[in-house]
Amino acid sequence: MSTINFSIEGESINATKLEAKARQFKFIVDEPPALGGGDEGANPVEYLLGSLAGCLNVVFHLVAKEEGIRINKMGIKVSGAIDASRFLESGILNRAGFQSIDVAFNIDSDADEKTINELISKVKARCPVNDNLSNVTQLNYSVVRAEVAA
Repeated sequence: MSTINFSIEGESINATKLEAKARQFKFIVDEPPALGGGDEGANPVEYLLGSLAGCLNVVFHLVAKEEGIRINKMGIKVSGAIDASRFLESGILNRAGFQSIDVAFNIDSDADEKTINELISKVKARCPVNDNLSNVTQLNYSVVRAEVAA
């Protein structure tokens, strides 16, 4: 299969709120009141955790089907803690992001624990979001200046 490109575009509504668009879908990124936001949407790191859960869900069902493993029901909890002092203050040495992320699967399946653990290993290896979070990914930044009307 060839490369598939993905992108989102966003417009800053205010200091904490972004309206984003991915294909035909719009979503709001905002902060909770404790971080100065209006709580009109999940915040950026919550979307990151949700992205991991969503990707794991897709790949889990894909690999389970390939392996002939029946999944009756599955829940995924993804969590982590951030030291907010790094992004709220300059000069702090701690990382701005998660120190670790915990993933817990709640699975109803006829498969035994060994089979489920092998399945999870295969899922981790094939999930693009897991790959991006587990490995260094090159980020390229550029600035395009808005033209000022005369």
